[in-house]
Amino acid sequence: MASISRRPNGTWQARYRAAPGGPQRSRVFTRKVDAQRWLDEVRASIVTGQYVDPRAGRQTVREYAEQWRAAQVHRPTTAAHVETMLRRHVYPSLGDKQLSAVLPSDVQALVKRLSKTLAPGTVGVVHRILSAVFKAAVRDRRIIASPCTGTRLPKVHKQRIEPLSIEAVRALTDAVPERYRALITLAAGTGLRQGEALGLTVDRIDFLRRQLTVDRQLVTMPDRPPYLAPPKTQASVRVVPLPQVVVDALAAQLARWPSDGFVFTTDLGNPIRRTAFSAMVWRPAVRAAGLDDTVTFHGLRHFYASLLIRHGESVKTVQARLGHASASETLDTYSHLWPDSDDRTRAAVDAVLAPAAEEHLRTGDPRRT
Repeated sequence: MASISRRPNGTWQARYRAAPGGPQRSRVFTRKVDAQRWLDEVRASIVTGQYVDPRAGRQTVREYAEQWRAAQVHRPTTAAHVETMLRRHVYPSLGDKQLSAVLPSDVQALVKRLSKTLAPGTVGVVHRILSAVFKAAVRDRRIIASPCTGTRLPKVHKQRIEPLSIEAVRALTDAVPERYRALITLAAGTGLRQGEALGLTVDRIDFLRRQLTVDRQLVTMPDRPPYLAPPKTQASVRVVPLPQVVVDALAAQLARWPSDGFVFTTDLGNPIRRTAFSAMVWRPAVRAAGLDDTVTFHGLRHFYASLLIRHGESVKTVQARLGHASASETLDTYSHLWPDSDDRTRAAVDAVLAPAAEEHLRTGDPRRT
């Protein structure tokens, strides 16, 4: 299975076969001791199941990543996002390199280059996707270790959510065409995500019980017509109570534009594509309302969450209404909005220490509490 022989020029050639009948691998060394050490390392890797054929990593990053992508169980939107990230940001610099030729310094250089034009969060997404590709290559015994390990990423500075004011929501409602005003009221009054709101169908509304069921979202992809699919996560499947203002808005919408399917459609009766809605309806309304260009449809969801928090709803209730996977997700996003936290902290300390301090002041006791 393994041997070392001296060549005419005085160097030493080490040979081995990883398996009987398998291809022979060889390497030349100046010293015999180095050849023996190399063979010992190869034997150890074979025995421990860590052996990687030196030629297995000759496939390019692009070829392997495309195979990996095709095998993933991704939602269509996620699959499209992964394809875009790889094609735009990874393949131009690493796509034609062999898997085994990519060094940690190559990955670090890619991160540095992307950081000049992309937000830190986006750079992190690209790195996570690339890291997943190389982890799969390690599992497939294409390479020994991932070059993505130890990469220093730009720090993400998470911005605190500042919900829209009620005046801003009213201005937006007035600024959109009448056909879409109930959509704004729905999102602000239920916290539905944009895909959930655009995918709402009449059969998911229970006007008698004043509630609606969220178990689908409208997915719009560039290469196919809009279609309904399961929501973002299993936790997103939920029943949302409808305030009377939303019930009235939906009833008026269906009275003006009757439908047995989607509640909200285009003038031609087709499902609404996000990109078209953003360009033709949302962005003009934001400008007409005098709001900052950074305001997105998702801001209506934050507005809804802030209303629940302001009126004393618990973390678990807000989590359930928004369809978050965990309470920690809710707290990470909205903890700073829970009212009077500073006042409660002060009151808790004062309730314990203030009586004693007042007594010392009244009696002139010089001791400090």
